[in-house]
This record gives sequence, structure tokens and C-alpha cells, in this order.
Amino acid sequence: MRFGLSNRPRARVTLWAAVAVLYCLITAVVAHAGPPFFTDDPVPVPYRNWELYAATQDVKEQGGKSGTAPHFEANYGALPELQLHMIVPLAWDRPQGESTQYGLGDLEVGAKYRFIHEGKVMPQVGAFPILTLPTGDDERGLGEGRANLFLPVWLQKSWGRWTSYGGGGYWIHPGEDNQNYWFTGVVLQRQITDWLALGGELFQSTADTVDGGDSTGYNFGAMIDFSEEQHLLISGGSDLHGDTDLTFYLAYQLTFGPPVK
Repeated sequence: MRFGLSNRPRARVTLWAAVAVLYCLITAVVAHAGPPFFTDDPVPVPYRNWELYAATQDVKEQGGKSGTAPHFEANYGALPELQLHMIVPLAWDRPQGESTQYGLGDLEVGAKYRFIHEGKVMPQVGAFPILTLPTGDDERGLGEGRANLFLPVWLQKSWGRWTSYGGGGYWIHPGEDNQNYWFTGVVLQRQITDWLALGGELFQSTADTVDGGDSTGYNFGAMIDFSEEQHLLISGGSDLHGDTDLTFYLAYQLTFGPPVK
């Protein structure tokens, strides 16, 4: 998943229950994986290809607002089946009744490796460990103050214009009053036209602090293809229960590289 995930509300749910709820909520849903959603997929960027993003991700909670303005993401197909990943965020934080803080946030690095390809029955399967580094000033609300490590496994299956992907993993979340927690999520998506895709996500995770609680969130998103190289990604959502009132994601994506064989 992406910058800000470790700050999202947490709650527990099984993957199959999430799939069932999503089918009820969504009537037309993105042939695109990962952004604009928190839930990720097992598909790496093709070998020697690039994905570059200039994005903003904003969260409104009961205690204030926070986000990125902007953050820059780069994904590179370093080897067949292996993608390298980095996010450099310019973060902002505005606690309720206080002034806005702005500066460098926590750097995110990772590597995605797909170890099972999709078959008639078997889904694709991959791992995408992510490490966030404490480069942001935690005293100003711009970072965690400690490194965090996410260890997920993601699955994906497609049929026609429909694709579903999801899974989850374990966050190692050190710090005073913090605790480790689980994240699970699922996305159901559909390519509507050659240039438009729509999708929906349901995700839940356990509490990331000692006195915190579990919660559930959702997002609906779209991807618009201006060309084979240029794309616009957008999503918005909230909590079904929890402290988050609204989340918003907007990104310009540039993809390029040698033809995929």
C-alpha cells in the first residue's frame, strides 16, 4: 500500500467477507492496481519500465487534517518479476485549533516480487515488503519518529474486464504507546471503456496504538487514460466506523519503458 497507510484507522476482517460486501456495494468497478487504493496487488512493473507519480493524499479526522502536498512516487522494474519502490513525501499536518506544519515526511522504500503467475484457477501471488524511514519531524506531526516495516502478501485474479486483488500483512510499528497491527484489504474493479476504469476498495486493520480501536474503511476510485503513458488517478472514501471522516487521493501518473514482451 502507499504513503499514509500506517496512519489509517485499523480493523479486522476476513478477505472473503470483504469481497462479499464489495459485490453488494459496487455496480461498476478499475483495470488498475495499487494507486489510487491502499490495498495493493502482486503485479510488478514490467522489466526496465517506470511508473512515476506526482500525487496528493489527504485525510480529515476528528482531531484535525493531514496529508501530502505533494508526494512523489517512483516504481521501476529492476528485474523480471521484481519492482523497486520509493515515495518521497512533502507532508502537512493541521491539528484542530492549531497552525499548519509543512515539511519533509517519512520516506518509503520497498520491493515487490511476484512468485506465482495467474492460471485458470490459481491467482497471481506476490510479496511487497515496505519500510518507512523516520525522515519527517515527528514533533511537528510530519512523521512517525521511528522506522516502520510492512510485510504483506497480495493476490490477484482476473476474468474478462473484471479484476479483483487483495490480501494483507503485518505492520511492525514500534514506539511509545504504539503496537504492531494487521492490515487486510480487497479491491474489485472493472474496465468501463478504453480510457475509463472504476473501482472500489474495502480495507480493515487492527489497532496500531495501545488504547486505539479497530475500524473499517472504504474508497471508490477512477483511472482516466489520456494516452498509453499519461494517466489521472483519483479516489475518495471514509470509515464505516472509526475516526476518519474523509480521505482523498489525486495523482498524475507517467508510465514508460521498452515494449513489454
